[in-house]
Amino acid sequence: MRENARVTSEYADHRGDYQELVDELSELLGAPATLENRDFELIAFGAYDSEEDLDASALDPVRTRSIVTRRSTAAVRKWFEGFGITRATAPVRIPPTPDAGVYRGRICLPVRHRGVVLGYVWLLDTDPGPSDARLDAAMEVAGRIGALLADEAQHGADLTRELRAVLTAERDWQRDMAVADLRTALGTRVAGPHTLLCVAPWPSADPDDAPSVRTLPGATARCTIPWGTASQSLAVLIRLRAPDQLTPAVSAATRLLESASDGPVAAGVAAGRTGLAELGTAWREATAAARAALAEPRLGPVADWTSIGPYRLLTALPADAAHDPAVTALLAPAHRDLAHTAETYLDRAGQAARTAAELGIHRQTLYYRLSRVEQLTGLDLDDGEDRLLLHMALKGHRLA
Repeated sequence: MRENARVTSEYADHRGDYQELVDELSELLGAPATLENRDFELIAFGAYDSEEDLDASALDPVRTRSIVTRRSTAAVRKWFEGFGITRATAPVRIPPTPDAGVYRGRICLPVRHRGVVLGYVWLLDTDPGPSDARLDAAMEVAGRIGALLADEAQHGADLTRELRAVLTAERDWQRDMAVADLRTALGTRVAGPHTLLCVAPWPSADPDDAPSVRTLPGATARCTIPWGTASQSLAVLIRLRAPDQLTPAVSAATRLLESASDGPVAAGVAAGRTGLAELGTAWREATAAARAALAEPRLGPVADWTSIGPYRLLTALPADAAHDPAVTALLAPAHRDLAHTAETYLDRAGQAARTAAELGIHRQTLYYRLSRVEQLTGLDLDDGEDRLLLHMALKGHRLA
């Protein structure tokens, strides 16, 4: 059986260049080749030539996982790098090691450009395997792949600078100039709808510490933006099929959250838009959604702007606007249970039975706690405006 050769969807924007080169290698070496970047993230893989090749691949967990999940684990990466592939300039043969999940031997062709390793071409080793002449020819193809990866890496760096310029511009004319530069740099990729994704807090100020743009669905550029006074957020520009279809952004967010360090991290997605003119507004929406997901776990870990309800208004307020003096005493640590009771009661539209059931308390206990809330705040929970003030203040406290 012969399946069609595949390039991962994240690379579909590069007009099949990688896939054509991988197909050329597979044909030259008589075995299905796999191309990964230097972070062991899958770029493309060649066709299966026979049922035997398909079965052999399926029996090798490392290769199967690489194709299915589009990346290898850190342990697998460390194990392969132990054979010197990061320094090699010629093919490296790696023996089978069943204990490591490597049931078939490998031939690794390092993909280099100007002395720098940018990726690897892998194929399962056979007996007798490809001749030295074919491997030499394959290394020439690997060099062409390296040149393409190097060009894209440089292009991505330029987009990083331009995206940051757009999102940090303080004046309209500065943003307009930055958007024009970004539009030029994107070229044909500027057409169609886009959205912005915010992941925060991001553990590094260097966007290169995140998975590469090429491995994120629909991503065209990324950069880091200050988050508060001591942290960073990661911004990613994502192309969409339609303004209301945010699936590529949600997929990219999930991928990034998997790469983030331990601790509270969330992602926000702006509403989709056609063109780049409203990137400033989109970034405010994305950061607002990320803040809401951090404040309200039920909204996350990935929240889109349209789903965060009252936080669309609350996140637009100055940082201290929701700190009304009427609720200062209620927000003291000693009254945490009372504040939680009040917020739950207001979230449930003042329905005592639902609130008591959710909190797991008797209804009389609920009434007692609510009376204590009124005493501490001076607010009347039978008054709609007082309820609104208390509800906003409690939600605003979450954002803080």
